[in-house]
Amino acid sequence: MGVFDKLGQAFGVASSKELNIEQYMNSAEMDEVDVMHEPADMYVKPVSIASEDEVKLIEDELAKKNILLISIDEIKKRPNTMNSIIARLKDYAGKINGDIAQIDESRILLTPSKVKIIKRKKSAASQ
Repeated sequence: MGVFDKLGQAFGVASSKELNIEQYMNSAEMDEVDVMHEPADMYVKPVSIASEDEVKLIEDELAKKNILLISIDEIKKRPNTMNSIIARLKDYAGKINGDIAQIDESRILLTPSKVKIIKRKKSAASQ
């Protein structure tokens, strides 16, 4: 018998229904709930893009004010598709007053409106 059961009995409250934490955490309604942190105003989300169909998903995430770290490993194999997708993302970022920058040869950073990326590196001596 746990402490809360003893307290419940002391106040005349019987614990007729046990709470199964494992079952509660695995329920469908908990899929999008972060119980460890308060909701944030924006999130940084990793996204892997494999086709032009996924551009809409990226636009939707930007509309939700999320910052996206996009892996382009899959589309690098198809240069025409890659150039088309990147052109669409650049155009959309410009329309919403967001920003886009290539981090390295396989990742792109895409930001929502009013979030800008400083594209020149600062040296440690100039800080």
